[in-house]
Formats: sequence, structure tokens, C-alpha cells
Amino acid sequence: MFFIDTSRNGKPVYNAIVNQSLDNYLVNDLRLKGHGLILYINNPSVIVGVHQNAYAEVNFPYLKEKNIQLVRRTSGGGAVYHDYGNFIFENIVIGDDEHFGDYGYFAKPIVDALHEMGATGVEMRGRNDIVVDGKKFSGMTMFKVGDSFAAGGTLMFDLDMDTASKVLTPEKDKLESKGVKSVNKRITNIKPYLDEPYRSMTADEFKVELLKHIYHVDKLSDIETYTLTDHDWEIIDSRLKDKYDTDAWNYGKNPGFTHYVSKHYDIGTVAFNFSIKDEKISAVKIYGDFITGGDITLIEQALLGAEFTNEGLNKALEKVDLAANLGKIEPQALVDLLLSK
Repeated sequence: MFFIDTSRNGKPVYNAIVNQSLDNYLVNDLRLKGHGLILYINNPSVIVGVHQNAYAEVNFPYLKEKNIQLVRRTSGGGAVYHDYGNFIFENIVIGDDEHFGDYGYFAKPIVDALHEMGATGVEMRGRNDIVVDGKKFSGMTMFKVGDSFAAGGTLMFDLDMDTASKVLTPEKDKLESKGVKSVNKRITNIKPYLDEPYRSMTADEFKVELLKHIYHVDKLSDIETYTLTDHDWEIIDSRLKDKYDTDAWNYGKNPGFTHYVSKHYDIGTVAFNFSIKDEKISAVKIYGDFITGGDITLIEQALLGAEFTNEGLNKALEKVDLAANLGKIEPQALVDLLLSK
């Protein structure tokens, strides 16, 4: 595994919109053969999953008041808050999809490094979380393009919990499914669990030590590294202008259809925003923090025009491969959710 240095002109990049676009460039354009790793820090920002409705996940008045960026990533998963006390790690794997979907495989180097640094209670739990003492400090996600993919997540070192709790407005059902009443009770920073001197380090200092432990080296110069070039940055900048630094991508459009229902399942939260006309679905949009390598628009197209009955909705969903395009969930579960409007 080699390291991909995402600094620019020798300086770290903290702009969340820029950083969240890097995985797309690395997977689709640069395509360095093999297994690479990036590790960076974002400025204060809320990152929403590619399939999420930002308007249902974020406290927009607070976001604007505190000048927090809203950024949409190219992979699934839920909304998270980032700041200078939080790390983002991503594995960029080109030409080999053997480990796609295996969160434990990509979490192991992080877990092992944290064990060596004193946080011996760290473990993988659930679908894609890394926890300590039962509290989450890292959530992971993936996206796939052909035989290549990106797999990574957050690592909360010294995150501002108060700001996170105020700017994020997660679905009530998601919290209830986990047996908790608020965001704060299910997350923690990893910093208090580390040995000295790591516990007293700044985030930038800890980033260096974490990389040294992941790669088992005494200094960063011993790590096989590819540094993004001026040519790389020219292409990244063009992608930002065309897509990733636009309100259309980051905010999306709230369709404002008549009905909105959501429920948390094993695959994640699934939400339907839809309208009904003449007892048939006349408009529909699917949201959620599920992670899929498929195309959820195929499900939306199948539901469009379906009779709004148990039989009609089941018949519509039989036309599409739910497992491939959403996740392992029974059609009846989605029908029950739609009918609960």
C-alpha cells in the first residue's frame, strides 16, 4: 500500500469541497495501479452522502450562521460533521475489486495503529463503524467504478461535539433503532483513549504519527508516496468548476413532493419523497444513507405510475433488482413504508 500526498505546493489542503472530490479523480482519472491511501483534514463542514436529502439532514440556519460548508460526497452513507479535529482516510484501489464491501479489511490498519497508540478498546462494529467503549468515532463508506473503488471514512480525534450536535439533524427513526436519544450519546473522540504523547498532540501532529504507525516506519520519507502534480490539480480544478463546487451538486434540489416517509433498516435509512395522483405514484425520489454500487433511479422509474396498493407496489418492485440497486431488503418492507404515509 502506497501513500498519495494530496498537498498542493507543499501545503495541506483543508477545503472540504476540494478534498471530497479527490476520490472521484483518483478512481476515474488518475487510476494509479494498486492500493493507495489518502489522509486529510477538512475545514468545518457537513458532508452528506450522495443519496441523501440535505434538507432533511442539516440545520441550515445554524450552518449559515457558523459559516460551515455543505459538501456532497460521491459515495453513500450518512451526514457527518468535519472540522480541524477530524481526519478522513480513503483507500483507493485500482484494478482489483476483491475486497469491495469488506469494511473490516480496510479498517484493520487503522484499528491496529490505534491499538499500538494506546486505544486498545478500538474495534469494528456493525455494518461500517469503528468504535471504542461502544461509542462510534469512525464511520466508513465505499463507491465502486468497474473493477476499482474508494473505501474510507472519518476518524474523530478532537472534533467539536457541540457544533456537530447542533448542525446535524438525523432522522429520529435512525437514532431510535440504535437505542439512543441524541447524537452525542453514540459518538466520541478517540483522543482521550490514547497514550501520551499522542493524547497531547494537535491533529496535524497526530496525523503524522498515525501514518507512521499504519506504514510501520520511523519517518514519512520512508513511505512509498505519489504526490499530486500541477497537471493533476488542473484536472481536479476543472471537475470542481463543472460539478463538485456547485450548489446543484452539494445542496441538491428538495423536490417537495406531497409525502415523505423514512425508516431505518439493516442496510441503512431509506426514505421516499413522493406524490400520488389518481391513486398512482405520480412522482418519487429515494433518499437515504444506504451504500450501493447500483442505480436507485431504476427503482424510482419502476415505482413511477404504480398503483398505490400493496399489490400494485409489490408488482412494481418486482421489476427491479433491489439487492443490486439498493441493498438486501424485501420488497414488502419498502411497500409497508410507502403505505405508512
